[in-house]
Amino acid sequence: MAHDVPSAAAQKPVLFVLTSHDVKGSTGEPTGYYLGEVTHPLAVLEAAAVPVEFASIEGGEPPVDGLDLSDPINARYWNDAGFLSAVGSTLILGEVDPSRYAAIFFAGGHGAMWDFPTSPAVQKVARAIYEAGGVVAAVCHGPAALVNVTLSDGSPLVAGKDVAAFTNEEEAAVGLDKVVPFLLATALSERGARHQPAPAWTAKVVVDGRLVTGQNPQSATGVGEALRDLLVA
Repeated sequence: MAHDVPSAAAQKPVLFVLTSHDVKGSTGEPTGYYLGEVTHPLAVLEAAAVPVEFASIEGGEPPVDGLDLSDPINARYWNDAGFLSAVGSTLILGEVDPSRYAAIFFAGGHGAMWDFPTSPAVQKVARAIYEAGGVVAAVCHGPAALVNVTLSDGSPLVAGKDVAAFTNEEEAAVGLDKVVPFLLATALSERGARHQPAPAWTAKVVVDGRLVTGQNPQSATGVGEALRDLLVA
């Protein structure tokens, strides 16, 4: 499906977008972006020589969650000064030039449920990249970014498209179904998406044209692979 993306796009970076939100609603519990949902796709893209840049809603150093250093890919990046510098000094999403990027990838982590859907920058940059022929990708709670993205004709980006995202079952299993501001799978379906769930905690990646989505942390590598395959002929 690489023909869907202009060949010149292969020379452009992928923009990884991280949440800047650091608390799970009224619980007071910390949250942020989920580390493995950044490092696993990043490892795939770097192995394919696809450049990556980092942005967040507020810029600077976003909060991190899921800091599991028993995961060797997490440990490798968390001990890499270049990676720490990049994620510690992210661009402000609202200040980026969308035309510079071949794709945009929204990492998950529960924080995404609060600031991704309400961000005008998310809506503007995702629309611009998609309508220019680029790829939009997201994993786990990252598809919260897509809930309010509309195309120039006013239709939701996800309308009529197959998607994967953190399921209502998984949200209940982690005890946060009454904490998050909305249930992600339900919200995507309400926008006309065709949610394609897999059993809880199993990998599920859905590719619909230039839209790539994954269900949970177990899907992060697969989302990276699907993104790579669309960008690298």
